Amino acid sequence: MTQHNRAKFQPSGKIQFGIFFQGVNSGTIWKAPESGSQTDFESFRRIAQTAERGLFAAFFLGEGLRLREHLGRPHALDVAGRPDAQTMLAALASVTSNIGLVATQNTTYNDPADLAHRLASLDLLSGGRAAWNVVTTDNAWTGANFRRGGYLDHADRYIHAEAFVETAKKIWDSWEDGAVSSSVSADSWAVPGHARRVHHSGQHYSVDVTPRLPRSAQYRPVLFQAGDSPEGRDFAARQADVIFSAHPKFDDAVEFRADIVSRSLAAGRGANDVQIMPASEFILAATDEEAREKKEWVRSLQIGPQQAVAYLEQFWGRELSAYDPDGPLPEIDPVVEETSETRGSGFHGAKARQLAEQWRAEAKEKGLSIRQFVSSRTSRVDATFTGSYTAVADTLAEYARVGAVDGFNISPWLIPTGLDDIVNHLVPELQERGVYPTEYVGRTLRENLGLATPARSESLESVPAGGAR
Repeated sequence: MTQHNRAKFQPSGKIQFGIFFQGVNSGTIWKAPESGSQTDFESFRRIAQTAERGLFAAFFLGEGLRLREHLGRPHALDVAGRPDAQTMLAALASVTSNIGLVATQNTTYNDPADLAHRLASLDLLSGGRAAWNVVTTDNAWTGANFRRGGYLDHADRYIHAEAFVETAKKIWDSWEDGAVSSSVSADSWAVPGHARRVHHSGQHYSVDVTPRLPRSAQYRPVLFQAGDSPEGRDFAARQADVIFSAHPKFDDAVEFRADIVSRSLAAGRGANDVQIMPASEFILAATDEEAREKKEWVRSLQIGPQQAVAYLEQFWGRELSAYDPDGPLPEIDPVVEETSETRGSGFHGAKARQLAEQWRAEAKEKGLSIRQFVSSRTSRVDATFTGSYTAVADTLAEYARVGAVDGFNISPWLIPTGLDDIVNHLVPELQERGVYPTEYVGRTLRENLGLATPARSESLESVPAGGAR
């Protein structure tokens, strides 16, 4: 590709799907008869193999380093099912052949040499299908589960993460091409001088390591990133292969794409170097009317009476069980001024008293009960595609035409059958329109996403094993 073409975004005209198995969340239905276990391997196997049958690019596991709390106790209404990501993905590698395996792993509470080795192990064992969703944390509440505690200032989280990722890349890049001998007649198993020693000395940690594994079939794990702040977007533009974005609505997605292209070019990368896959929810049926009815059923189980009252309690900071879920919002004020991180990212930092006043006025004006109001607040309007298979396929084809996104990371509202409608009905519609893959183009995740082999990390901090710095 010429330098001119690298500076101009070129839509591929295609979209791909990934599945986001959330684990701890309020969107997955656990009360329906069809609901399966959130922790049994069978649920993970069933949905991963369904996704692979539908030619999904990746199976994406969320991470929760501490359970969300409710009024100082673990939130009993949340779905909780997050086995260790790399352990689960290694097991799934043995029952799948093509789908990528994305592990959410935190830079704050891991060590770069150890995490890089574990991800390289998954990459090798899966034949080049591993990916790392890079996340950061800085709060002391989460840090209380770890020896280090909440030691990062908020402003330092991406500075620390970038040094971490750069160190991991050096570790993955340290083995030379052809390092492992291809013949039993060779004098040694590995070519002498095959591995470079990696050094990093920084503000938060130091590393001096000779990596233990050769590179995988896809060179190194694919990097995902989901931060949406200006710092997070810049970090993604410099480091990520794929952004797990929060911008699925069409106009918003187009604007987000333009912003990431601009940041990528400023970082010295090509306009197409960073792919975008927003989080999304699909509620589908044979007709639009059936889909709307199905959506009402889904929402009634996602936000039942208990969930509706508990939602307000997260902001009010007090028990509200005496209030009727089908009655008006509480007239009493919250006992907290601002909500804390113990309540989850969706609640953290809210100005509780100010919100209570606004919400009471809005609910009164619209004639909404507690349950109706909470359902309107949590219905994922921007992130939900509701309609017939044909109508939704037409909508997604327009996303593909303009290059608004490269695909969608789907959060199924039912486990383990939540992808069945998509794979059985939506995927064929998209294939008929020529915007969805009809086969896996390769065996590695990097190939199936259409990502180029990354340039090798070079640094004066990395020297040949056994050599002097």
